[in-house]
Amino acid sequence: MSTLTTAPPPVAPGQRPQLRTHRLPVLAALGIAVAAVVVSAALVYGTDIGGTALVLALAVVFYLAGLYLASNVVEGRRQARNRTWSALIHSAFVLALLPLVSVTWTLVSKGMERLDGNFFQTSMNNIGARDPNGGAYHAIIGTLEQVGVATLITVPLGVLCAIYIVEYGRGRFAFTIRFFVDVMTGIPSIVAGLFVLAFWILIVSPIFNDGRPGYSGFAASLALSVLMLPTIVRSTEEMLRLVPAPLREGSYALGIPKWKTILRIVLPTALPGIVTGVMLAVARAAGETAPVLLVAGGGAAINFNPFENNQSSLALYVYQQAGDASRYAPARAWAAALTLVALVLILTIAAKLLARRNRFGR
Repeated sequence: MSTLTTAPPPVAPGQRPQLRTHRLPVLAALGIAVAAVVVSAALVYGTDIGGTALVLALAVVFYLAGLYLASNVVEGRRQARNRTWSALIHSAFVLALLPLVSVTWTLVSKGMERLDGNFFQTSMNNIGARDPNGGAYHAIIGTLEQVGVATLITVPLGVLCAIYIVEYGRGRFAFTIRFFVDVMTGIPSIVAGLFVLAFWILIVSPIFNDGRPGYSGFAASLALSVLMLPTIVRSTEEMLRLVPAPLREGSYALGIPKWKTILRIVLPTALPGIVTGVMLAVARAAGETAPVLLVAGGGAAINFNPFENNQSSLALYVYQQAGDASRYAPARAWAAALTLVALVLILTIAAKLLARRNRFGR
C-alpha cells in the first residue's frame, strides 16, 4: 500500500524556503494582560485581602499562565515555553523598575514644594518652629566639604592599595589585605563613627584643642573615609584585573618599566571603571547620617571651616527635619533629600564626562 505525498512547491534559485508557522497575535497577548489585571483586581478588592501591590503580583502570575496556555494551543509547547520565559523576564524588569519610579516621583513631587532661592541661600540659624523660611545652605556646604575631604583621603589610598594587590601583591600579606578589605565592606556606619569618636575626638583632638574634644567636619570625613575605602579598593581591583594582559606584555617588550606601564597603560585603560567605583563610594558617603551626627555634631549655622566647630550635612539635615514637630519641617526634609540626590547625580555625570574626555584625549 503506497501513500500519496505532496511535494513542496519549487524554490527559485537564490531564494530561501519560507516556513509558515502559526503565531500568537499581539492583540491576543494584550487581551490576556488586560484580563489578568481585571481578574486580579476583582479577586483582591472583592475579598479585601490586599492592595495595589498584590493586584500587580497576581496579575503577573495570571498573565504568565494565560499566555502559556494560549501560546501552547496556537504555537506549540516549545514556543509557549520560550514566550513565557521571555514574558517572565520582562515582567521582572518592570516589577523591579516600579519602586524606582515610585521613589523618584515621590521625591520630585514633594521636594519641589520648598525648592526655591530661600532654601539654597539661608540656613536654619534663628529659625523657629512657626517660621516657614529656613534652608539647607549650611548642610550643602557641610556635605560638599566632608565628602570632598573624604574623597581626597580615600581615592589615593584605595587606588594604591588595589594596584599593590593586583600588580605586586603575592603571598599571605596580599591575602591579609584583601581579607580585611572584605571585612571592612560590611562595617555598619555607626561603627565607623564610634571608631573616629573614640580615637580622634576623645584622644587626638584634645591635644590640639586645649584638652577639650573637638567635633568637626574633618572628623566626619575620617568616618566617611572608613566607609568609602573598601568600596574603592574592591572596585579598582576588579577593574585592574580586567585590563588585558597583552597590553602589559607589549609594554614590557618595549622595555618600559613596570611602574610606568601601570601609570600610562593600566590605569588609563581601567579609568572609567575606577571612576564608577569612586562615585559609588561618594554616593554612599553623602547619604550617611550616623557618623556625621556622632563626630560632627550637626548645627544650624553656616560653618565653612571643616576643622573647627560643629558642621551639618544634607543627610543629617533630612533626619533632623523629618523628626521636627514644625509643620514646615517635612517640606524642608523632602527638598533636602531631592537636593542630595541631584547633587550626587551631577557629580556622577561630571566625573563620567571627565573620564570620557580624558580617554578620547589620549
